[in-house]
Amino acid sequence: MTELRINGYKQIERIMKLLTPFIRFKKIQAKALLLSSQILQKKNLEASDLRMLVDNILLIQGENYRTRKKRNKIELCNVLGLTP
Repeated sequence: MTELRINGYKQIERIMKLLTPFIRFKKIQAKALLLSSQILQKKNLEASDLRMLVDNILLIQGENYRTRKKRNKIELCNVLGLTP
């Protein structure tokens, strides 16, 4: 298994657009990551944007294999200063 770290939302968007057609097993996560990178490029994030990010994080977490530190929606909303 390989891990790749990409810095910058614009770079993530560009790379995900190039890779998405070739992804077979993680398509749901790839689409959520692409949408999240587009949201995070905005200058001023609204509460609806932050809620979309929370939903995408939960979607990506749900598609992963077992992880020890999964945060729930309430925890993620608190981190972003939102009320659940």
